[in-house]
Amino acid sequence: MPRDLKIPEQRHPEKARRAETPRLKKPDWIRVKAPSGDGYKATRDIMREHKLVTVCEEAGCPNVGECWSQGHATMMIMGEICTRGCTFCNVATGRPDALDVFEPGRVADAVKKLGLNHVVITSVDRDDVDDGGAAHIAQTIRATRRQSPGTTIEVLTPDFLRCGPDALETVVDARPDVFNHNLETVPGLYPEVRPGARYFHSLRLLQRVKELDPSMFTKSGIMVGLGEDRQAVMQVMDDMRAADVDFITIGQYLQPTSRHHAVNRFVTPEEFASYEKAAWGKGFLMVSATPLTRSSYHAGDDFARLKDAREKSLA
Repeated sequence: MPRDLKIPEQRHPEKARRAETPRLKKPDWIRVKAPSGDGYKATRDIMREHKLVTVCEEAGCPNVGECWSQGHATMMIMGEICTRGCTFCNVATGRPDALDVFEPGRVADAVKKLGLNHVVITSVDRDDVDDGGAAHIAQTIRATRRQSPGTTIEVLTPDFLRCGPDALETVVDARPDVFNHNLETVPGLYPEVRPGARYFHSLRLLQRVKELDPSMFTKSGIMVGLGEDRQAVMQVMDDMRAADVDFITIGQYLQPTSRHHAVNRFVTPEEFASYEKAAWGKGFLMVSATPLTRSSYHAGDDFARLKDAREKSLA
């Protein structure tokens, strides 16, 4: 029988033996309206027409209704099945299909049809491909540039952990406007939250982007509420600044199913405001720290502010 990714046990076979943990009741500041409206439906229809996957749906983003209503969607390329099994993530895990050579063109068509000023292109991890999918990401950037030369492009990439250094160079050479790679959590939680990744490898990846192209904006984010403490979050901020990361995002972790990593606690809006103040103090050009912050939430508006901040700092 074919695999049905709508069934949790088939979507996340690696989590089948994990103990179930009850999901905490969400506080008022985390609740959002169910997606609806003409704008939402129009965006959904374009995604379906072009047979595209979005991280908005696959990761169960709480902001999907707001973003899609405005015609904004984060494209997730290289399939809907990831080779990693991070305990926080709702993207399906397993052996992916072969890369679709026509996908870059379909993404470019959808970006043009949506009339986007700024697009975020992310992907699953593809440890089964020699270059981790770097060439495919680069082709998608170039195809989008050809069709929509006025659109700024942000990529949210895998860590290319099992690849040679030329994988990262391939993506940087395609010249996205923003290179984003999320650290996701504090280093002490990596073994249980992001077991297939390495904190200092991801940090070094971001640092190398700046070495390859000092003019390229870099961005990274973490979730809170996984069990970290304030001191560890402050250390991540310092590590990011040492790697010359321009933009930090901090958002509340939400548990997709009872077999995913449990929410340790819901961080209050006041604590997020405190993190935001600390991040500005450490010299980031752009900071987004709220309970509903996600990597690509308000990415276009934030990119405009990021450019503005750099110009002011250079002046």
